[in-house]
Amino acid sequence: MFLLAFRAMQDIILQTCPSFPPTPPAEHSAARQAPATKQAHDLIAARIPALHAIEVTPPPSPIPLGSTVRIAAWNAERCKYDKPSSRLLETVAADVTLLSEMDVGMARSGNRHTVHDLASSLQQGFAFAVEFVELGLGDSREMIWHAGQSNTLSLHGNAIMSRSRLADIFVVPLDEGATWFSNSDADQRRLGGRMAIAARVASAPFPLWVISIHLESRSDPASRALQTRRLLNALRMRIGDAPAVIGGDFNTASLPSDLATGWETCHNLKASEPLFAEMADAGFTWISCNDGHATQRTRPDGTPPPPFNRLDWLFVRGLEVTGCRTWSAVDMEGTAISDHELISVDLRLA
Repeated sequence: MFLLAFRAMQDIILQTCPSFPPTPPAEHSAARQAPATKQAHDLIAARIPALHAIEVTPPPSPIPLGSTVRIAAWNAERCKYDKPSSRLLETVAADVTLLSEMDVGMARSGNRHTVHDLASSLQQGFAFAVEFVELGLGDSREMIWHAGQSNTLSLHGNAIMSRSRLADIFVVPLDEGATWFSNSDADQRRLGGRMAIAARVASAPFPLWVISIHLESRSDPASRALQTRRLLNALRMRIGDAPAVIGGDFNTASLPSDLATGWETCHNLKASEPLFAEMADAGFTWISCNDGHATQRTRPDGTPPPPFNRLDWLFVRGLEVTGCRTWSAVDMEGTAISDHELISVDLRLA
């Protein structure tokens, strides 16, 4: 049973379920007609089960972690290209993948459960949590491309996909919610807010935590640092200083343009994006976990144009890093399948 009592957007979510039921059409209608205020948003969001639980499917045949592990992070941008996305992840061969911008029941991605489809193709399990219940077809481009179509579930969020069983899963809301409801453009109104999903890899030889994160795109360095601090405070309470990997789209748009040639110095990163100082204070490193290459990419429609920056990062605490890489998010013909590259880090566990 879902807990439908009012839950503040900043509360940690622990409840799990095998699948999300459709949001009643009346709730979608009420949300689209409601005044653009946080109060109206919160009253409606409290009645949406998908915003208060985590969908969990275990791997069909769990594979224990070995002495080394590869963890990847990828903003799959709706995961519209299922087969090329699966092929990319087969090539990367990650034990755990931290995913963001995954659609479930959205017309723009074929009304598929993109997380389930991707995990099934790779014989893995997953935990999926909803950032937003979409009240329309998507952004201005998607509204044109999919005019006349309908969403079945209208869910969009983050996931952790794993060969091994995931345990102790929880979600940390990173803001107060309603940003895309009360202050959004008319073309993309949403219920919900940014969040991170965390889990312990059950087969690791010691407590090993993995966290998939997506920071707000309509933000500045100070607000990104605040979102990061909220995550780190929650982790401090729930996992202490246990070994952990945090990865995802940090939307670090204020980094210097010469990042690729001088990012190891740290000073410019902390000055431009204070979230790096927050991570350092919590014991996380990024120096050996990232290669400094830009992670933005132009989509088939020509957007976004260069120059590009590194928006996606991996942060590691308490683990030995043996390598890292940025992977091109393209299909076999070299056509982009996301506007973000995939990143990975290799770790030694024994």
